[in-house]
Amino acid sequence: MSEVQTPAKDKIPLGQKAAFGAGHLVNNLLPGALGVFSFFLLTAFGMDPFLAGLLGGLPRLYDAITDPIMGYISDNTTSKYGRRKPYILIGAIWSGLMFIALWQLDAANSQMYNFWYFLILSLVFLTGNTIFSTPLMGLGYEMSSDYNERTRLMAFSQTVGQFAWMIVPWFWVLIADPDLFATQAEGVRSLSVLVGVACIALGVLPALFCKEIDQTNLTNRDELTLKNLVNNMKSLLRSMIMIFKNKPFVRLCGATFLVFNGFQMVASFSYFIIVFYLFKGDYGGAGTWPAWFSTISALITAILIIPVITWMSNRWGKRNAFLVSTVLSIAGYLLKWWGFSPENPWLMFMPIPLMVFGIGGLFTLMMSMTADVCDLDELTNGMPRKEGTFGAIYWWMVKLGQGLALVLGGLVLKLVGFDQNAAVQSAETLTRLRLADILVPALTAGLAIWVMWGYDLTEAKAKAIKEELVSRRGEL
Repeated sequence: MSEVQTPAKDKIPLGQKAAFGAGHLVNNLLPGALGVFSFFLLTAFGMDPFLAGLLGGLPRLYDAITDPIMGYISDNTTSKYGRRKPYILIGAIWSGLMFIALWQLDAANSQMYNFWYFLILSLVFLTGNTIFSTPLMGLGYEMSSDYNERTRLMAFSQTVGQFAWMIVPWFWVLIADPDLFATQAEGVRSLSVLVGVACIALGVLPALFCKEIDQTNLTNRDELTLKNLVNNMKSLLRSMIMIFKNKPFVRLCGATFLVFNGFQMVASFSYFIIVFYLFKGDYGGAGTWPAWFSTISALITAILIIPVITWMSNRWGKRNAFLVSTVLSIAGYLLKWWGFSPENPWLMFMPIPLMVFGIGGLFTLMMSMTADVCDLDELTNGMPRKEGTFGAIYWWMVKLGQGLALVLGGLVLKLVGFDQNAAVQSAETLTRLRLADILVPALTAGLAIWVMWGYDLTEAKAKAIKEELVSRRGEL
């Protein structure tokens, strides 16, 4: 157990944790809603599948470019209002309004009109979302310099963020309900307004109530002007090169890519297994079982798994907590073989308490460890601190994994012989589908354990780094 007590000055008040958690809820709700709503581009607005695929992929490429740039801008901003909070405030309002505008499509418009409308508005929306989310992550990394308080903050924010995943699965049910909306298109347009307004209301809270790091001792920041644009871009590239030389951070990115990519690759498989294996292709019989499966997973993660992981981290250290939680998730994946039973659908909930240790532990611990890595970077490379850039690159890896998982997930479905046009799948196809649903995330989780085995930024080392940085800055 950790013998280091958190100093009072490093403890984050509950109100600030709640405000940061509200921002994290927005960070989950927007992509979650976007993923559900994008399905209805096909069914509600008649978009060609190839064009719909482009609308999903092209904005991701744009996102990959803008994230590191926004991280660099946030790190080097000098303002009496802070270097994170002004962007968070503007980005929250921008994101919410553009999300609403994005989905005000009309099926009566031509397909190409809707394609270009959605593509252009997607880029505008993602710009606002980057302005919001990248500084938010940087803010979270710097709200406390204490090893354990960082984990508690990330655990709190992850718990609040899970509410998004309790809500999002029900968008499928609501949009398709003819008693609520005359058409699916009307359902998408109406729900987008609710999501956008909620994201604005919640997204501004970190900007209003969270406290940034004291800027007095932040030195050596670049001057952000159009005149210095070329030098700024060179400085960004130098920063990224230094970051990728940070071995502990590379391990964090690698493990995250593996765990999240493996999970996302088969994320939709549970839906297919429930419909085609448990209910023999009867969508009516499957009803809301898939939505409940996702909701219960998020609920257990929030109320049980994240507190347990926080306890393990405080007792055994972050690396060991990650290793244990990942092993438990592998056990949960294996239990799915017996959990998905046509004789008793309720057994599908049996593997969840172990399975969700994977994703629940991943972001709680990795975000906390990234904050520790930012201290190591300052010790090695000096000022300016680069929380925003570290956060941008870390989440770029997450997005890269998510995009790759969507492609590979479709490939795996094809390889197992899944026929999307068939009302009933063959027994052989279902067996292969179930094996892929278990083995893919279990294998990538096992590789993540191997990657993290050599991670050596322990609590003792983090404490020594913190003391050296305080001395170097001349702080009390």
